[in-house]
Amino acid sequence: MDVTESSEQTHVSPEGGDGDGRVSRRPRSLIVSFFGTYARDLGGWIGVADLIALMAGPGVDAPSVRSAVSRLKRRGLLVSERIGGVAGYRLSEEGHRVLAEGDQRIFGHRVARTDDGWVLVVFSVPESQRDRRHALRTALTRLGFGTTAAGVWIAPAHLTDQARRVLRGLGLEGYVDLFHADHLGFGDPTEAVARWWDLPALQEMYRRFLTEHEPVLEAWRRRGGRAGTPEPGPAAFADHLRAVDAWRRMPYLDPGLPPELLPDPWAGSRAARVFFDLHTLLRAPALEHVRATVRG
Repeated sequence: MDVTESSEQTHVSPEGGDGDGRVSRRPRSLIVSFFGTYARDLGGWIGVADLIALMAGPGVDAPSVRSAVSRLKRRGLLVSERIGGVAGYRLSEEGHRVLAEGDQRIFGHRVARTDDGWVLVVFSVPESQRDRRHALRTALTRLGFGTTAAGVWIAPAHLTDQARRVLRGLGLEGYVDLFHADHLGFGDPTEAVARWWDLPALQEMYRRFLTEHEPVLEAWRRRGGRAGTPEPGPAAFADHLRAVDAWRRMPYLDPGLPPELLPDPWAGSRAARVFFDLHTLLRAPALEHVRATVRG
């Protein structure tokens, strides 16, 4: 999911679609989602051949798998390792850290209340350090902050600790002051939120997710299976991985704004239900298919 900034709002550019109506995603993104969703259950390591076999299901060919894992290795998220003469990749310590942090945001997505308050990030970066300014804005965008004015960014208060941790980890704390705030006036906070975040773009992002994944959920529910649980196999794996890969960016772009300040109906609420229902339904059979492939 590409994100661009302006001085007024955080903008979301929805991903384009394939000819079959599915949302197109980059191989590297799908492989990051694979390692985050399944590899840790395998001990953090997987052979290259097994990874290539598995990723054929979601439509990633062998050259794309090899290219993607090489890039992730250069980023320090994966390390090469041979086990029993088999070439493979293991999650690095940094990879484990990044994925664990992502778990909290993706699967523990919080929805704020208006009385929780807000966190403000106020920053000033010298003109001679534009790269630092860009890094700071990029970090805040990826955390889901909106902009109230030049150099003043805002998010629900529950993001305070994560913002502090991320900004300190990037060495940007010297440019920033953090404040806890309440909206005391003037004007309607609903109108203010609509200025600070690009809500129509977020709605469109969620609608695209629903267009792709809600029919998948309905189809699996109709299909049933043993005791109502879908059979393990490449279809369950591919549909689960695609859903996780599509969803995992969304809690970063939408920081969990208070529902009473959002348009009604808010597509994000329905999208969250669809994702977590699909995740609950397909997670176990998808992981069973991964384990069977690796053992095979």
